[in-house]
Amino acid sequence: MDPIIAATHADPYPYYAQLRAEGGLAFHPGLNMWVASSARAVAAVLAHPDCHVRPAQEPVPKAIADGMAGQVFGQLMRMNEGERQRCPRSAIAPGLELIDAREVEALVSARLMTADAAGLYNAMFRGPVCVVAALLGFTPAQGRAISELTADFVACLSPLSDAAQLTAAHAAAEQLSGYFIELLDDPYNHSPLLAGIGQRFACGAPQTLIANLIGLFSQTFEATAGLIGNAVLALIQHPSLRSESPPVEDLLAEVQRFDPPVQNTRRFVAAPCEIDGVRLNAADVILVLLASANRDPQLNDSPDTFLLDRPNRRSFTFGAGRHQCPGQRLALSIASATLKQLLAMRPALDHLKREYRPSTNGRIPLFRE
Repeated sequence: MDPIIAATHADPYPYYAQLRAEGGLAFHPGLNMWVASSARAVAAVLAHPDCHVRPAQEPVPKAIADGMAGQVFGQLMRMNEGERQRCPRSAIAPGLELIDAREVEALVSARLMTADAAGLYNAMFRGPVCVVAALLGFTPAQGRAISELTADFVACLSPLSDAAQLTAAHAAAEQLSGYFIELLDDPYNHSPLLAGIGQRFACGAPQTLIANLIGLFSQTFEATAGLIGNAVLALIQHPSLRSESPPVEDLLAEVQRFDPPVQNTRRFVAAPCEIDGVRLNAADVILVLLASANRDPQLNDSPDTFLLDRPNRRSFTFGAGRHQCPGQRLALSIASATLKQLLAMRPALDHLKREYRPSTNGRIPLFRE
C-alpha cells in the first residue's frame, strides 16, 4: 500500500497510524513527495503561506489546459491563491452560510427516492447537485441536466480519467457555462443565493463568477456523495445505530471525522521553508493526509472508536485556513436531509455490496444489490 492507494482501500486507517508513527512529515521515495500524516503536520502545511494548491509551473493540468474544462479549472478559487482565491470566495461563501436547512430539507423531500442501490446512487450523486441548482434558481428539469453534466465535468479533476472522459468534461464545461450565462441574464430569477453572490462579486470578469459557480457544483458532487455514502456504510457496519434511530446530525459529524469522503489533498511548495522541523525546497510536493490527521490521538481521544456523542470533536475533512471548504454547512445539510428521508423508508441495507469509486483522494462507496 501507499498513501494514494490507501484512499480507496477497505481499511486504510492502520496504515495511516503506521505513517504517523514513522514521523508526521516524512518523504515517500516511491511517490517522490512528502507525506503529512499527523494532525500537527497537516495543520502546519494547511496554514503555511508557501504551501500552494497548484504548482507554479502548471497552474492548470496539461491534460486539460487547451480546452474549456481547463479554462474553468484555472479560475476556480480552490485552485488559486491570493486575490484570485479571496475575491470569488468572499462573494460565494457568505451566501452558503445563510441557506436555511429547512429549505434544503424541502428540496430533498421533493425528489423521488427509492431504497434500492439505484436509488441510493441517485441520492448520493444526483440529488445534492439538484438541490444546489434549485437554490441558484434553476428549474427541476435544468437541475437534472446539470447533475448529469457535473458528473461529466468532474472527470477533468481526476488524473485517472481517460481521453474520452476528458473530452466529455470539456463539453460539459461548455454547456454548464451556457446554463449560467442564461441564468445570470434571466430577469425573473429570484434566487436570494444568486442575487447575494452577484452583489458581492467584485472580480470583474463574469467568466470567473461562472467558473466558480460550476466549481460549487463539482465540489458538491463528490464530497457530498462520499459523505452520504460513508454514512450509509456506517449504518451497515454498526446495525445498532439503525435500531436506536440516531440523531442524523451527530452521525454525520462523526462519519466526516471517522471515515471522511476526502482522504487527502496536495500542496506545492512555492519557496524554501521549514514545516514541522523539516526543511522543504521550492517545487516539493506534499500529500496532506486529512483522514490520517483525523485519527491522530493528539487531535481526538480514542480516535479509532466511532462515537456519536464525541466531546470536542475535531476534523480536517473540510480543510483549514484560507482554503477551508466554504460549503461545509450546506454539504452537511444536504446529507442530513437525504439520510433522514432514506432512514424513514427503513431500507434493507445489509444485503448491499460495496466497492469504492476509483480515485486518488476520494473515498466514495458505490453500492450494488
